[in-house]
Amino acid sequence: MKTVGIICEYNPFHLGHKKQIDRIRQEFGPETAVVCAMSGNFVQRGHPALVDKSIRAEAALRCGADLVLEMPVTVSLSSAEGFAQGGVEILSRVCDTLCFGAESADGAALMHTAEILCSSEFEQVLRKFLETGISFPAARQAALAELGGEEGILRQPNDILAVEYCKAIRRQNADLTVFPIRRQGSYHAQTADKENPSATAVRSLMLGWETWQPFVPEQTVSLFAQAPLHTLAAGERAVLGKLRTMTDEEFEELPYGSEGLWRKLMHASRKESSLEEVLTAVKSKRYTRTRLDRMVMCAFLGITREILQQEVPYTRVLAFNSRGREILNGQKKRGWLRNAGEKVEHPHWQLEKRCGELYGLFCTDAPEPGGREQRRRVRCLL
Repeated sequence: MKTVGIICEYNPFHLGHKKQIDRIRQEFGPETAVVCAMSGNFVQRGHPALVDKSIRAEAALRCGADLVLEMPVTVSLSSAEGFAQGGVEILSRVCDTLCFGAESADGAALMHTAEILCSSEFEQVLRKFLETGISFPAARQAALAELGGEEGILRQPNDILAVEYCKAIRRQNADLTVFPIRRQGSYHAQTADKENPSATAVRSLMLGWETWQPFVPEQTVSLFAQAPLHTLAAGERAVLGKLRTMTDEEFEELPYGSEGLWRKLMHASRKESSLEEVLTAVKSKRYTRTRLDRMVMCAFLGITREILQQEVPYTRVLAFNSRGREILNGQKKRGWLRNAGEKVEHPHWQLEKRCGELYGLFCTDAPEPGGREQRRRVRCLL
């Protein structure tokens, strides 16, 4: 069976996501299995997911996916490099092809860029540009250009992630071919485009009680209409409470806190009155806002630098259909899959439980009751 993987967040699932799944079946045939490695209740930009992971997983199934696996929170809250590494590691176990959107959609150019970034020369040139004080993304682009890479390929968000996927495949020697699809429209567009909506725009519509239904597949409207919404703003006081009570040592152990950044966050957390003021006080051209957001979310969830780097010995199954069940049946004896809600005697299970309890504090209506993670069940559409 041809099996194509997608690394995703579906925050929320919209028409562009369905278009990608449909395009896979057009290219490889209707019997192709589509497996999604999806972020859980916390996403890569350092925010809570707008809608619970089980609902987003079912939305994917309703729109053509066959199996949805959850990426661990330590992967979802990683940098683009760590996010890609974790997703590729999961999907390479069950897939033969990785499909992703990219502004360039040139598989050869993306893979060539990945080869340059993985070279020993690149690290030396990158360090030279970082020492000038520019941001990491700008230094990376400059270093790539100096080593003969394609100009501008690391300036668009989907291209950046696509290159990270290619790097991960190369570094893991994963048996995956790539199938890039041209990403049309703007990734961060504030206004929803009917043909190519951005998740940013759809989230804005849903939160503003505006008409969002035309920008998501018809099969998902009833799911999202009934789903409680979650935002960072709704849980701001809980996050501030955590930051204000952390010790110096706890700040020092945070991921992304190198070069004294953890100390700047510590002082700002003890001085400023809002989360936005804290982040504004710490922000500089050297550090991206997303890095700071991930750092703050890790602080809130109790994820240290050491925890973020630890290997997770299993992957959660969130949803499947009959074709997805065939894939799962072929993996039973390998022992790396666990069902949603299943207790596992491993320290990572305690982290999952804690994150599940804390996610409910970001609900826009009212804090959700505890215990949801232990009661979670796999969603099946058979």
